[in-house]
Amino acid sequence: MTDSDAGASSEPPERDQPSDSPKSRRRWPRSARFWLSVALATVVVTSLVSRFVVQPFVIPSGSMEGTLRVGDRVLVNKLAYSFGGEVERGDIVVFDGAGSFVAQEPDPGPLERLLRTAAGAVGLASSSDTDFVKRVIGIGGDRVRCCDDEGRIEVNGEPLEEPYLHPGDKPSNVRFDIRVPEGRLWVMGDHRSDSADSREYLGSPGGGTVPEDKVIGRADWVGWPVGRWTSLRSDHG
Repeated sequence: MTDSDAGASSEPPERDQPSDSPKSRRRWPRSARFWLSVALATVVVTSLVSRFVVQPFVIPSGSMEGTLRVGDRVLVNKLAYSFGGEVERGDIVVFDGAGSFVAQEPDPGPLERLLRTAAGAVGLASSSDTDFVKRVIGIGGDRVRCCDDEGRIEVNGEPLEEPYLHPGDKPSNVRFDIRVPEGRLWVMGDHRSDSADSREYLGSPGGGTVPEDKVIGRADWVGWPVGRWTSLRSDHG
């Protein structure tokens, strides 16, 4: 046997790579990883936009007919009252009624809150049971009463023209006379005969008014269905 033969025979035999080695593991195609990254980034960006800028809101009831219909998805402008913006009479607002229209809702856990935000961002989640959409009739300091001799609501002694009222509805079948506290709002539905609004909670804490800091945003557009696309900013009375 030659020296070269001896040296060759002393080397360990080559072994097959184990089937679970890193080299043999299947990797996702690059295109799949790319589109997964795009999808995750889209969810994150959409959630952030929904959280801070514009949020879809599904109309749950007929209290705002004929302006808004059940199932309409409105786009709520969350920046409307930022940077010096103020709530105005005639604005259609979405607000959290916990503590004013309904009992205070327990705070959901962080995971539930995240899931709600993600689903709500794309309009897949139903609105919270404590979220309401109504029209602002009176702001802090206003005296709002019903009704004058012609059956119209008065704000600071001036009759309110309300072309947005549901056909056949009176401005109100409930008589009231209230001074809206500063920092609060008097809100009513456009379908007055089918709306549980500030009038419904006259005997509750706050006298039926809603704190301004509970306003989520201003409903500026109907975004869905497509045939209902419209701006809501022209509906001021």
